[in-house]
Amino acid sequence: MNIKKVWAIYFSPTGTTQKVVSTLAEELAKSLTVEIDYYDFTLPQARKNFAPIAKEDLVVFGTPTYAGRVPNVLLKYLETIKGNGALAIPVATFGNRAFDNSLIELRDILENGDFHTIAAAAVSCEHSFSYELGAGKPDSTDISQIIDFAKKVSVKITTSNSIDTTVTVDGIPETYGGYYKPQDRNGTHIDIRKVTPKVSDACTKCGVCAQVCPMGSIDPTDVSQMRGICIKCGACFKKCPIHARYFDDEGYLYHKTELEELYARRAKNSFFI
Repeated sequence: MNIKKVWAIYFSPTGTTQKVVSTLAEELAKSLTVEIDYYDFTLPQARKNFAPIAKEDLVVFGTPTYAGRVPNVLLKYLETIKGNGALAIPVATFGNRAFDNSLIELRDILENGDFHTIAAAAVSCEHSFSYELGAGKPDSTDISQIIDFAKKVSVKITTSNSIDTTVTVDGIPETYGGYYKPQDRNGTHIDIRKVTPKVSDACTKCGVCAQVCPMGSIDPTDVSQMRGICIKCGACFKKCPIHARYFDDEGYLYHKTELEELYARRAKNSFFI
């Protein structure tokens, strides 16, 4: 098959999905000896448009897993993207717990958007809530696995005249099994949907948090105020240069601690060709 360009396209509030997608796309471009381009749709302004995809392109398309699914705040935007018959590799990152049905949902979104999915990956990363859960991931081991996967995909592309079968991935098709709901150890649901971060007295009002919020929800004139929803992506507190943003909600902290205790092991990455 004749590929003319590789695209790295991603939503990545804390940078981990960007790292995974870019590593895979760069290795593919190297193996296929073609140019690479990038489209980051993390910030609201970027979601007013989409990358100019051509039929001869190969797209590595990544989103994080939120509550076991593709982030629901992206669904309307993702309904508008156009693949123009290009090949695609859906990539779901997840916070060291599980990717549940995010990968199969992303695959189906791309197929519905006129992409043809030929491979897929789910890669464990540092959790957006935590500095401990999946700390430092993707790390060198993950990167090595991603590079090896890229080489296998490259072989598939260069040795096939055509690829007509949609990649098979783990997950529940069509319904995607609903959203993961955090609960305490008694089975009581913990609802953190309306929880928002606080700002400590250490804040210098530099405005970084407002600049990196993927929902544009932090007021740049007063960063202690929220003017929209919080999706708990971690961008504002992980990218604050002095760590002045924090969560103090009891349910949120309980859920964070429980995740850290239950999923401290190294989660397995999954690759599909």
